[in-house]
Amino acid sequence: MKKIGFYGGKFLPLHQGHMYAIIKASTMVDELYVVLSHSEKRDQALCKGSKLSYIPSRIRLRWLSQLTKEMEHIKVVEVEDHDGDEDYNWKEGALKIREVIGKGINLVFSSENDYDPIFKELYPEAKHVLIDEKRQQYPISATEIRNKGVFHYWDYIPEVAKPYFIKKVVILGTESCGKSTLTRNLALIYNTTYVREYGREYCEDLGGCDGIILEEDYPIIAYGHKLKEYEAIKQANKIVFIDTEAAVTQFYSELYNQKHQRVLDEIARIQQYHLCLFLEPDVKWVDDGLRVHGEQKVREENNQRLKDLLKENGIKFVSISGTYQERLEKAIEMIGGMFEGV
Repeated sequence: MKKIGFYGGKFLPLHQGHMYAIIKASTMVDELYVVLSHSEKRDQALCKGSKLSYIPSRIRLRWLSQLTKEMEHIKVVEVEDHDGDEDYNWKEGALKIREVIGKGINLVFSSENDYDPIFKELYPEAKHVLIDEKRQQYPISATEIRNKGVFHYWDYIPEVAKPYFIKKVVILGTESCGKSTLTRNLALIYNTTYVREYGREYCEDLGGCDGIILEEDYPIIAYGHKLKEYEAIKQANKIVFIDTEAAVTQFYSELYNQKHQRVLDEIARIQQYHLCLFLEPDVKWVDDGLRVHGEQKVREENNQRLKDLLKENGIKFVSISGTYQERLEKAIEMIGGMFEGV
């Protein structure tokens, strides 16, 4: 007879202790069911007042699926209810778990000895197996993470979950305002990844921009940039720095091709960044072979148009001006504020 077991939890958030328990439990059974038990009401209340914002169940389910995708005898399932913590019905929850598993349960896994009486009542035919009850293998709990924040326990967050928490900082501005340099320097300071302006790479591949970039190039640039962001976020260390975004691509579509493209607005409106730093054009203009708008009056006009586009798309930003040293110091100050209390 096959041994069937399950390991359940809220996984709010998923941590290495969960991963260890899942893997160890999987070695004791023929089939292991990892059960995500969730209630938006209960989970929202659990996160209220903590240093962890509520994480939608579909995100947690995705983490578990990514974590176990190569383990054929592990099945990830979910059980939803709408109860609060005080009125949670354990018996009804057990019935839902039995229903979703659909097989006889031999083993129930957890790391909490306090669950023993309730498991004996709800699953009398199954043995309750404790895994790392004293947290010796991984001295961590979801409660501790919620109390002190994911960045305090960053090494205990699995790689599949880390991208969700990465702080995304985008550097904005018109030509020759120091975006590329600041983006790279911040990434070096914070020992993390960064995203170059994909439009620049695209133009370099064409051999330049003046007179040869086409209307249909801009959505490709915007999509290509988003893919670069996605890859950088997967490898980032708590924070990622990004040179420009879709509203800037729209700006260049207007500037070079006199075309405002709806698709670029749509991309700009759904993108999400934690901090947008806008560099004012008050540093010396440098001709790098691709830039063509060096006259200060034109620079200021372009600067205002880009600000208007950002506002039209609901993108809030912080303006930074001054010397390169002042820009760097201001950026570091703003970034530090993002991590306060998280």
